[in-house]
Amino acid sequence: MRCGMGRGSLVYGDTLGLQRKSEPLISSPACPGAEEFNIDVVREKDICWEYAEKLDGNKVRCKFCLRVLNGGISRLKHHLSRLPSKGVNPCSKVRDDVTDRVRAIIASKEDVKETPIGKKQRVAEAKPVGIVCSSKSLMPLETPSPVTKVFATMTPMGNSSLNNQENAERSIALFFFENKLDFAVARSSSYQQMIDAVGKCGPGFTGPSAEALKTMWLDRIKSEVNVQSKDIEKEWAMTGCTIIADTWTDNKSKALINFLVSSPSRTFFLKSVDTSSNFKNTKYLADIFDSVIQDIGPENVVQIIMDSSFNYTGVANHILQNYGTIFVSPCASQSLNIILEEFSKVDWVNRCILQAQTISKFIYNNASMLDLMKKFTGGLELIRTGITKYVSNFLSLQSILKQRSRLKHMFNSPEYSTSSPYANKPQSLSCISIVEDNDFWRAVEESVAISEPFLKVLREVSGGKPAVGSIYELMTRAKESIRTYYIMDENKCKIFLDIVDRNWRGQLHSPLHSAAAFLNPSIQYNPEIKFLGSIKEDFFNVLEKLLPTPDTRRDITTQILTFSRASGMFGCKLAMEARETVPPGLWWEQYGDSAPVLQRVAIRILSQVCSSFSFERHWSTFQQIHSEKRNKIDKETLNDLVYISYNLKLARTKSVEADPLQFDDIDMTSEWVEESEHHSPHQWLDRFGSALDGSDLNTRQFSASMFSSNDPIFGL
Repeated sequence: MRCGMGRGSLVYGDTLGLQRKSEPLISSPACPGAEEFNIDVVREKDICWEYAEKLDGNKVRCKFCLRVLNGGISRLKHHLSRLPSKGVNPCSKVRDDVTDRVRAIIASKEDVKETPIGKKQRVAEAKPVGIVCSSKSLMPLETPSPVTKVFATMTPMGNSSLNNQENAERSIALFFFENKLDFAVARSSSYQQMIDAVGKCGPGFTGPSAEALKTMWLDRIKSEVNVQSKDIEKEWAMTGCTIIADTWTDNKSKALINFLVSSPSRTFFLKSVDTSSNFKNTKYLADIFDSVIQDIGPENVVQIIMDSSFNYTGVANHILQNYGTIFVSPCASQSLNIILEEFSKVDWVNRCILQAQTISKFIYNNASMLDLMKKFTGGLELIRTGITKYVSNFLSLQSILKQRSRLKHMFNSPEYSTSSPYANKPQSLSCISIVEDNDFWRAVEESVAISEPFLKVLREVSGGKPAVGSIYELMTRAKESIRTYYIMDENKCKIFLDIVDRNWRGQLHSPLHSAAAFLNPSIQYNPEIKFLGSIKEDFFNVLEKLLPTPDTRRDITTQILTFSRASGMFGCKLAMEARETVPPGLWWEQYGDSAPVLQRVAIRILSQVCSSFSFERHWSTFQQIHSEKRNKIDKETLNDLVYISYNLKLARTKSVEADPLQFDDIDMTSEWVEESEHHSPHQWLDRFGSALDGSDLNTRQFSASMFSSNDPIFGL
């Protein structure tokens, strides 16, 4: 236990007790066994043990989220503090008062470490000493903010020994740490814009108050976002648009539908609707979709994309019966993810994934091993975090395959065999056995070979760009790649092609996909394409739906021939050169004047997306529940905040080229890092707690659920 720096000062110890410097640490007859006291006993009495259950070895189980952690009480403290910490995932269910208390302990200990006296005290602590038996010594305290405590004596100008640049960076860092902000916030485009704008104001600038942010600035920014949406609406008359209905549910029948509108310029978030109490009521759901369609204008809507989280059969039938020119399509990315899921469940693929995870868990759960691995890989991560569990599996296998020689070198290196404390542990021996197993690496190579073509399709359709015209060809090529790879193994070829065909015919394929492929110039004029004849019937059926009367179909047969034979403007040199390089919708807009009716249809079809997948990564931006019990003003504020934040994120996605399948940071909760116990597929709902039951969702709850860094996959 550490003493204070001045006489009679109060300090935090490992047990969060109080000890005055004037009170000597001596053995007391009132304390039986005090002479046997040592540092391990002190740790066992750490106040944080009341928040954890000690397990075998050096493992503890958090009593809030029930997660098992390696590393004992120290790792638990970082887990409960919810501060971003290397290798420790923040607790999603810990109470705020516990978080404040634990952060105070951590901050106090680190503050003491910075002083020479603190170093001397640590030396003294390492020796067996007596213990003072006092009721005060184990008394929990109500603690102030860690930043307030640790930095209370510092002037507003910061540390005088630092230059202006360092002082500014230090102040920004403190703001992040005190408010538990995810480090990824610093990647947002508005982050540097804010700093530049403040810098131009010079000294004395005062930031907007909480009330100004909540009222005046919320209204202003919402108006700016509304203006952007009005500009986007202007293109709908020509290109049409897709309504995306993205549904999220949990095992307690909680459900939200998030409506987005996508067109070539960008995708726009419209609103989020809580359907928890009526998710089985087809009429209720149909009325919601009717309302959204009417808001957009039925004449502007080409298709509605629904995911398979709900049974939307009744709603889809309602739309098809009442809106003759609107198509209902599946989410292509969701269907592709199901294909990857079924791939990963094939026995030998699943065994390969589990073996690879044995290696990654061993490395990522031991700090010295993680440092050694990064030394051998040149700082590169061994695994990848994808948009879903199954994408993560195959992306990580790709990454491990690239690091094969480095992994073998590491496990056979003198640094590992002589310096690593884990070298002779059973888990280490298992990893060495796997790394040296040629059958394992052959399975990794094979898993990567069969999954890569479908990951490529997933990237193409998940980037938020119009991809409806290319998915048919992409899927055809992906299937051909499996046939080629397994040209000497018919049994394996059949296993994987059956998985693809079952999902392609049953879920993924849509007549709109066929029509778009037929109208795509890069497909229509490609002599290697063999499937045009098989999709012509779907193309004609789509034309009949979009051109329902004889007047609208006048000369359509002639125009189809003009297009397919590359006559008129379709055959000019510029049009021919642009077939492979210009987006098909734009190509028709520029060179389709020889077939005006078909041109109008082609532009509307080829301008659509075929997936909602790229937008799911923004789910944390609009995690809110609509409740009639909430104060109306608070509800409107939350709705406005979600509307603004989500649309700002979507705008940034459109301007930034990034892999739509992969996140920048490793998910420390994934099966590639640590074991999951009763892991819910929709854990984000747990962040709302009682709010899901209809009680008020106050600002603090909303902030924790919407902007916390507890889940790296959905972190802002």
